[in-house]
Amino acid sequence: MPVTAMAADYVPGHVTKPHQHPNAQLVHAVHGVMVVATAEGQWIVPPTRGMWMPGGVVHWIRMVGHVRMRTAYIRPDAADNLPSRCTVLGITPLLRELILAAIDIPSPYAEASRDGRLMRLLLDEVMLVPTLPLHLPRPADAGLREICDAIVGAPDTALTLAQWGERLGVDPKTIQRRFARETGMTFGQWRQQARLLSALEGLAAGAKVVDVALDLGYESPSAFSTMFRRQFGVPPSGFFR
Repeated sequence: MPVTAMAADYVPGHVTKPHQHPNAQLVHAVHGVMVVATAEGQWIVPPTRGMWMPGGVVHWIRMVGHVRMRTAYIRPDAADNLPSRCTVLGITPLLRELILAAIDIPSPYAEASRDGRLMRLLLDEVMLVPTLPLHLPRPADAGLREICDAIVGAPDTALTLAQWGERLGVDPKTIQRRFARETGMTFGQWRQQARLLSALEGLAAGAKVVDVALDLGYESPSAFSTMFRRQFGVPPSGFFR
């Protein structure tokens, strides 16, 4: 069958073992937040979003809060021009309902039937929804990984690029070039993205905006909110609505 679907619920903090699927996977949670990781980096997936995982990619998922996961498995030849890389997708109200409806469709189904048409529409919607900037790429360079792991572990760290260069014995310009080559971001952009994803995880767990802002090293909630709105188009308090 070109498309199948399943449901699974998880307790807070559960982490799946590294695994892969032969088919592509559209992972969506109708409740809770997922942190999806591969060797390339990590993505945060709130209930208004979904994660596209191509077939054959080893990944694991950490649950933030009680997660009610609803997943569609999509055969590689189900449609032309399916996404070829891991990415976070917007989940429209229609796509959300199609995913939920697909779970109740037994296999096999006739492609010319109502069930087959519903699955076809699900595929059409996947092709239309926008991708979203919720990815934190993981570099291969050992020095960059040391920097990145430190930032992820303590997003409020104020160490500058010059200070990191001194600590690692590497010219700051070299570090900046490596960041651009391996992540497509500057050091500052990567650090901001790490802080944003940490903020989303904190907000998803129920933390107050003021506490999240201060934990990330911002001098005021308003400075944090301005940066957050610039990135996502909504204030922190409205992201999960």
